[in-house]
Amino acid sequence: MSQPRILLLGPPGAGKGTQSGNIVEAYGVEHVTTGDALRANKDMDISDMDTEYDTPREYMEQGDLVPDAVVNAIVEEALTSADGFVLDGYPRNLDQAAELEGMTDLDVVISLSVSTEELVDRLTGRRVCDDCGENYHVEFDQPDEEGVCDECGGELIQRDDDNEEAVRNRLDVFEENTAPVVDHYRDHDGFVDVDGEGSLDEVWSAIDDAIESRT
Repeated sequence: MSQPRILLLGPPGAGKGTQSGNIVEAYGVEHVTTGDALRANKDMDISDMDTEYDTPREYMEQGDLVPDAVVNAIVEEALTSADGFVLDGYPRNLDQAAELEGMTDLDVVISLSVSTEELVDRLTGRRVCDDCGENYHVEFDQPDEEGVCDECGGELIQRDDDNEEAVRNRLDVFEENTAPVVDHYRDHDGFVDVDGEGSLDEVWSAIDDAIESRT
């Protein structure tokens, strides 16, 4: 039997990255994110798409959003070459969801549900190493020495987009664009809603059970 094809949905701060890592380790699938896929294919020739630039790299270097058509093509390439995957960060809107249906059949669709106030607490409390990018949290995952990365000794900072105003704006954008995607998948045979507010182990146990029961 081929490896499971899993879509993981949820707002910023819901824990998709952490739980995707658990899925990869437990099931031996590839972790496919739009960011990683774009970086891996930044020099892909898209000149036939009638876009402003001829490669994704040019959009990224200009700080412009990569068009949906390009993102769709890159995600499709990543999924086609994967024997099983957990897809995280795509689709972000209903148009992308329609494109995804033409690329692959999903076995499991997991939606992580977390309240807005919990997400704000998680994201505003996040601290990131300015040198190696390791993540910490002022309450849930503190370094051994305050303000200093355990991994490399670098300084821990709060990202500009982790202040409360920016966080609430990101959550509003998710609610407007991506929450309808969650509703779109509720009728999927493999859909399961997981409470993302438990401990990491509790959330992982629920995800693991959902995958086991649907594959």
